[in-house]
Amino acid sequence: MSEYIFCNGKDQMGMNKVLHIGNRRELFVDYVLIDRLENTRLTLHEPVSAGVAIKMDKPWEETQYSLAVIRHCNRYLLYYGTTRAGEDNFVMCVAISDDCVTWRKPALGIVERAGHRDTNVTADENGQPFYAIPWHDNRPGVPENEQIKAITTHVLSGRAHTASHDPNTPKRIVLWASADGFTFRKVVPQPDFVSSLNNSFDGGLSMFWSEAEQAYVFYYRFFENNLNGGVIPGAEDKFGRGWRSVARTTSKDMLQWTDPVPMAFDTPREQFYTNQTEPYFRAPHIYVAPAARFMEGRRALSDAQVKAAGLKRDPFERNPEWLWHDCSDGVLLTSRAGSAKYDRTFMEAFVRPGLGVENWTSRTNYPLTGILPSGANHMMLFVNRHFVQESWYVERLLLRLDGFASVTAPWYGGEMITRPFIFSGRELEINYRTSAAGSIKVEIQEEDGTPVKGYTLDVCPEIIGDEITRTVVWRQGPDLQQLSDRPVRLRFAMRDADLFSLQFRDSSLGRG
Repeated sequence: MSEYIFCNGKDQMGMNKVLHIGNRRELFVDYVLIDRLENTRLTLHEPVSAGVAIKMDKPWEETQYSLAVIRHCNRYLLYYGTTRAGEDNFVMCVAISDDCVTWRKPALGIVERAGHRDTNVTADENGQPFYAIPWHDNRPGVPENEQIKAITTHVLSGRAHTASHDPNTPKRIVLWASADGFTFRKVVPQPDFVSSLNNSFDGGLSMFWSEAEQAYVFYYRFFENNLNGGVIPGAEDKFGRGWRSVARTTSKDMLQWTDPVPMAFDTPREQFYTNQTEPYFRAPHIYVAPAARFMEGRRALSDAQVKAAGLKRDPFERNPEWLWHDCSDGVLLTSRAGSAKYDRTFMEAFVRPGLGVENWTSRTNYPLTGILPSGANHMMLFVNRHFVQESWYVERLLLRLDGFASVTAPWYGGEMITRPFIFSGRELEINYRTSAAGSIKVEIQEEDGTPVKGYTLDVCPEIIGDEITRTVVWRQGPDLQQLSDRPVRLRFAMRDADLFSLQFRDSSLGRG
């Protein structure tokens, strides 16, 4: 018997209508484009390890917390926070790479730390140690010496240095910029944005320029217990504070911001310590968030395992046992430009803890902000391993381009039929793979499901192989110009195959 999954043909706003996809690349990280799956399913793909990027090997490093990887001026910058026992604040360090494979920690000579002057500790404009959430501002027209930006937060009450020390008072963001990525200065004028949500800005800040929205978008963490004046039933943590969640706000000019809106979910609630939301670089209307899922109070290690491994604790903490009482991993959240909702198409882990007791402690396995191209066929991301342990390191992970998820068909075969949509362009390109026995064929249909003459399955040669870019052809060729700007559907007949993405393009455009 065939298994059918009907996806109700509704867009992000819940409206039944024909999609207008133009020449956008569409990924199968959600059901936005899918109307029906027959013996096919959406599959989440886990990234694979590409080795250690950096580890703790300097005398001024102890407790570690990795932040972000950005590309600027043909180099990569990896930012991470560190502190030492007896010190009351984090500082932000930087590592540099030309290829993201080999990294070095530059001797900046700006900040002295642990008796060493040749540290890689960043500083503010007064030469004082600096700690912030860095990001890359790629809005067209931003000067090169202002593209590296960073966010700190200011508690308006003045009673605390961080959000966690005074969680119930309003807080303001402070914006910084840097020409070299090492020394940061305050931006003038400053953003006018204050959040009164409980525990605002305590980790999990993501800001970027959205090409699709033509605005800056800011996602930040808060405790979800003060919505409508009380704790949401079933959403309390063990202290009754509510759960860690995410709010969203936007700005056209970086100065004035919209009222923050808590992100909505339509799946069982989980805590997200960080969100790392950013536009996917090959489809910037799709926001991808390799979020850190925090399983508070879920202990994986026994006392015997902790003792045998010789695990260390955070020097900040008086309670030496807190590190063993939680566990964490990375999950894949996605959203669409302009939406205040995260899609949890996949509840399963995207980045698993893996082997070794060191990865089954609290607040480890958190992905960094930054999903970047890696060669012609892959993309990369980074993850924090062995949090606050002497063996701490940042791991580089690889996925094929567009390869977060795919429509997957088994050996026995299956089909996927899209919702009606209107496209622009002359050719259909797909990112796909098959086995040696597998195949993909494509049919174009009218809005009502009637096959379009000349574009039926029986005149589409089998597609076999593994390619990031493959132009679909029919007996008369690949040209689809006569079908553009009118509602159509696509029918994919697949066998032992994965379909990662599709895009309509003009044949004169370059591939990529």
